[in-house]
Amino acid sequence: MKRIYILLITLFFISSSVFADDLETAKTNFSNYVSAANSYSPALLNYYSPNAKIIRQVVKPDGTTANATTNMATYAKQMKISQGTAKLRKYRNKYKNVNAVKVANGVKVSALRQPMDDNYWLKTYQIWQKQPNGNWLIIEEMMQTKQQIFLKYADK
Repeated sequence: MKRIYILLITLFFISSSVFADDLETAKTNFSNYVSAANSYSPALLNYYSPNAKIIRQVVKPDGTTANATTNMATYAKQMKISQGTAKLRKYRNKYKNVNAVKVANGVKVSALRQPMDDNYWLKTYQIWQKQPNGNWLIIEEMMQTKQQIFLKYADK
């Protein structure tokens, strides 16, 4: 009985360490993603799974929200188009309250995002998943936006 108890305690500490490592890895990857995004790195798209789900949650003037969901192929095209304008404007996002939690399909990194020149903060999250090759990729991303133009793409 004593051996089983010791084995259970050992397994608990090993699994806790693995989860903690995964959380720190995901937070580090998020930080690297933010640096790549804010420097307009062409490598930014390499952070995403080819099958990533991209959600833009539009915050309407009345405070309600609507989701506009797209696939990674469409998002990559949009990003390449908008990146040039963003670079000319030196557009950057700030992030705070970065938190990572284990979820069924990976690690969810949540934060508050402040778009450049705005005085409000919006919710965002990314789900990072460890791939069979050991790389971590974003498989889902949600960013709130006040850009009402996204409403025409909102899920019905």
